[in-house]
Amino acid sequence: VQRDLNVAVAEFTELKQQLERDTLVLSILKKLQEFDTAIKEYNTALLEKEYVAAAQQLEKARSSLKMLESRKGFELKILKALGIELTVQTQNMLYHLGEEWQKLAAWKLPPSKESSSLESVMHSELHLHTVPSKEEDIAGPPVASVLQAFAVLGELHTKLKIFGKLLLKYILKPLISYPSLQPLTEEQSDVFILRFKSEEPNLDHSSPMEVFDKIKLIFEVLHKYLLNVPLDPPAEDKKERRVTLAELLGDMIWEELSDCLIQNCLVNSIPTNSSKLEQYIEVIKSTEEFEKALKNMQFLKGDTTDLLKYARNVNSHFANKKCQDVIVAARNLMTSEIHNTVKITPDSSVALPKLSDPATGDDLKMQKTSKLLPNDMVNLENETKLSQYTFSLPTCRISSSVEKLMELAYQTLLEATASTDQCCIQLFYSVRNIFQLFYDVVPTYHKENLQKLPQLAALHHNNCMYIAHHLLTLGHQFRYRLTNILCDGAATFVDLVPGFRRLGMECFLAQMRVQKGEILERLSSARNFSNMDDEENYCAANKAIRQVLHQLKRLGKVWQDVLPVNVYCKAMGTLLNTALSEIVTRIAALEDISAEDADRLYSLCRIMVEEGPQVFTPLPEDDKNKKYQEEVPVYVQKWMTFKELMIILQANLQEIVDQWADGKGPLAAEFSAAEVKSLIRALFQNTERRAAALAKIK
Repeated sequence: VQRDLNVAVAEFTELKQQLERDTLVLSILKKLQEFDTAIKEYNTALLEKEYVAAAQQLEKARSSLKMLESRKGFELKILKALGIELTVQTQNMLYHLGEEWQKLAAWKLPPSKESSSLESVMHSELHLHTVPSKEEDIAGPPVASVLQAFAVLGELHTKLKIFGKLLLKYILKPLISYPSLQPLTEEQSDVFILRFKSEEPNLDHSSPMEVFDKIKLIFEVLHKYLLNVPLDPPAEDKKERRVTLAELLGDMIWEELSDCLIQNCLVNSIPTNSSKLEQYIEVIKSTEEFEKALKNMQFLKGDTTDLLKYARNVNSHFANKKCQDVIVAARNLMTSEIHNTVKITPDSSVALPKLSDPATGDDLKMQKTSKLLPNDMVNLENETKLSQYTFSLPTCRISSSVEKLMELAYQTLLEATASTDQCCIQLFYSVRNIFQLFYDVVPTYHKENLQKLPQLAALHHNNCMYIAHHLLTLGHQFRYRLTNILCDGAATFVDLVPGFRRLGMECFLAQMRVQKGEILERLSSARNFSNMDDEENYCAANKAIRQVLHQLKRLGKVWQDVLPVNVYCKAMGTLLNTALSEIVTRIAALEDISAEDADRLYSLCRIMVEEGPQVFTPLPEDDKNKKYQEEVPVYVQKWMTFKELMIILQANLQEIVDQWADGKGPLAAEFSAAEVKSLIRALFQNTERRAAALAKIK
């Protein structure tokens, strides 16, 4: 019995294994049959152009093949062949679908690769062969079956991405970028055509409302004729909302489209004047309506997008744009030519904007102050009044660009007074930035001209002084009209004043050093004014003096009517003084001066005395310049020294002693005893009379 039992168990185990093997074989055969059936039904459906059914059968075949491949231990050679067959049929299906898709949505694109110009964009057309015909079956338009079949096969994203790129490049972006471009729609019996027409634009940039209307029209056309298609075929058991093609396309292109709308449309619509900010509500409303329309067509989902956020944040964008425009305008003025000038007189002032009376501020302060004063206050005001021009800028010339720059600063601050707090602060600091930019840009940008051209150096000096003059009161003028944050002493420009004064002075002093160097270089060719009885030496000295006078006259003309009179006279006086001082030093250092030498030196000095004052021509009217030419001793420190030297060159010993007058005469005021003794020794021979004269010079 035991043996029979063992035999039975062995047989049962064998039969069980055989059953399992047969069951597995049967399931594999069943899957193979399913694969075969699916391929056959796919072929039938494809022939009848039932693309959704064909795609579903292909997916069934793919599912069966995956099941077969997952069975371990049954690596059938046929599976490889089936896989190849499935790939071939899938590609065949995709080819047919691609052909159908190209017929449904046909693009006519410009021939050239450069699609950015308006002319090439005009050649772009989109033909939609999706107009439903009257005889069409209830099953829906062929576009639905084609697109749903793509979705079943997982290729819809690829196709839609290409379509979205073409739509952006050839239709949507050109409509945003070119104001003259208008969409033109034409519906025929079996086709809907979308093309462009060009009209003369009224403005350089379209208004957002116009652009939104154009884009909305395009999306309405696409929604009606192409994209209002659910991605999955209808099913009885599915009641939830079905995802449409429009939603899918919207996800793909919205980000790029909204960026383009912001950069090429909304940015240009930001007002440049605070008075126009209220009108911007229309743009915000039209943006809301545009987004609402796109949501209704299911192109957009979710709430506020970047586009609407940008439109609503107009105050911040206005401030940024205004500040940017102000700085760009200022920089353009700074890099324009300096030599175009306007005349500034004590009567002239920047065309100051009329400022409204502050609601708080001056009046309030007056009230507070008056409370501190007793009723019987004594009037301590001096009866002598200051001139109305005491704190005015003297008459001079400045660059017209600097006058415009100052007007820009005033207008920007006026704009700030009518703006929101945040915008007001930004605009105020933009004005400060204008002046800091001037400090950095102008000396660098015009560096070469400021070094080479004396007139430009003088103009730059005036420009800096003019700006510094206005900066003293600029903050105070607007103090109580700016936002409260700036009213507590922050609204000031006074801290910039020393820097601007220094900038102007340093530039002009550098030019003065250059001119001084040229004067000394010319006088160095005078051969130390020695041996004037030698004709060649005399000619060299005469030429040097003539060159110096010519240089001074040229400078006098260049700076005429440019520098303020007092600055002009000081500058010319300093340069003439340099020449006279050098001549005095050279002649005083001579060890031997013959009678002929003395005469010739005197004649050279007389040229300087006679023609030197003539270089003082601060005003264009010659008759008004005589006053300043007579005041030369005031501006030329060594003038009297030079005149005393001329007296010595022509005087005898007794006259020199008389001029010295025991150290109390005019000669003693200009020369030291050692210098006078040195000149006497050079001019006169060693005699007892000379020794007696030298003894009196103490």
